[in-house]
Amino acid sequence: MEREDPLSRLEREERERKEKAKSLKPVMWVLAAVAVVLAAILGYVWSSKNSLVKDLEIDKQQLTEQILSLQGDYESLSSDYDSVNAQLDSSKEEVAQLVERIKKTEATNRVKMRQYEKELGTLRSIMRSYVKQIDSLNTLNKQLTVQAANARKEAAEASARNAQLTEEVETYKGQVAIGATLKARNFSLVPYNSSGKVTDRSSRVTQMVVNLTLSENDLAQVGPVRIYVRVKDPEGILLLDGTAASFSYNGEAMPATASREIDYNRQDVDVSIYINDTGEFVKGIYTVEVFTDQGRLGKAETLLR
Repeated sequence: MEREDPLSRLEREERERKEKAKSLKPVMWVLAAVAVVLAAILGYVWSSKNSLVKDLEIDKQQLTEQILSLQGDYESLSSDYDSVNAQLDSSKEEVAQLVERIKKTEATNRVKMRQYEKELGTLRSIMRSYVKQIDSLNTLNKQLTVQAANARKEAAEASARNAQLTEEVETYKGQVAIGATLKARNFSLVPYNSSGKVTDRSSRVTQMVVNLTLSENDLAQVGPVRIYVRVKDPEGILLLDGTAASFSYNGEAMPATASREIDYNRQDVDVSIYINDTGEFVKGIYTVEVFTDQGRLGKAETLLR
């Protein structure tokens, strides 16, 4: 076998290297293009995620500032009445707890953030009722002070004569008030699915309906009556439908899940109040308490599986 000239061998190897490099060049370009596309996609996803998280952080910051502002408003609110101050202290504690909860909650937890927004709206409504209540009490106090000064002289002259009459009148008023108080029966809390059928499966429940019957009462006042319901989930958390309904019970402003006004004419009236837009339902016992502006009517409960 003839031995290859070293110079020829080098030239042959160089030609083979160049041909091999030439054949790999298209593959390298394709791989480079794929790498650029993947880098662009990853960059877009990363940017979108950061943008969304940043927006949620901004929303949480704004909500936190609103709650802190409301907390400041509550702290600046005071009255000369012990009963009102007791209510204020309770509401201030609720605001403080809300502040702590939102600080501990991630901005990406949208469900909790929406819940906090609803609670914020309810606490604002309650504060407005406090302001109105304090203003009304201050105005009434001034009027009563003037009236009391004018009445002292008359009361001193007629105290003996009026003592018995006053006692009789108060007794009569108490009897009439008791007899005129609205009463109700047939309380129920019924869960329904999206097809309008009764169900006890928590995963299928889309709304609940509170049913009751206002009883006949010949002594009760005829006219519009607003009924309030407070529905609580198995953990005792009040469900809110976003309407910010509230009422006064034992001198305390209380948020309601929902309300409805009916026309009462001293006859039996069947009433249904729908509970919607309160979020998902979970397993356990749900309870409802029913009120009017006169007081508490009754309660009911239902079990979801």
